[in-house]
Amino acid sequence: MVVKKDGRREPFDRAKIVAGLKRACEKRPVSMETIEQLANNIETAMTEQSEREVASNVIGAAVMNELHKIDQVAYVRFASVYRQFKDIDEFMHELEDLINQRKQKPASRSAGEKKGDGAS
Repeated sequence: MVVKKDGRREPFDRAKIVAGLKRACEKRPVSMETIEQLANNIETAMTEQSEREVASNVIGAAVMNELHKIDQVAYVRFASVYRQFKDIDEFMHELEDLINQRKQKPASRSAGEKKGDGAS
């Protein structure tokens, strides 16, 4: 069971996870197979918890964590809706954190994202 912010409880719905991932990844170089795998990762993580109920914010954090690993634009899209940024300053703070993380540990590009690799 998922415990919503307002205290309501509802069954875990994998389709909601997939729908949120698809919205965040719209027009991004993320395949449906990758989205399905992310949803599997999240569902597995939630079922492996010893608790019978999972707070919706735990699921949201898991979605953000998975998106952060594969596509930072999709991550920011999801985070902007999930965290309900109140103003541009909150949004900019999130972007600055991403930039700082990228500077500390450059993200490796997937083969489909490489530019100017001479393969054309």
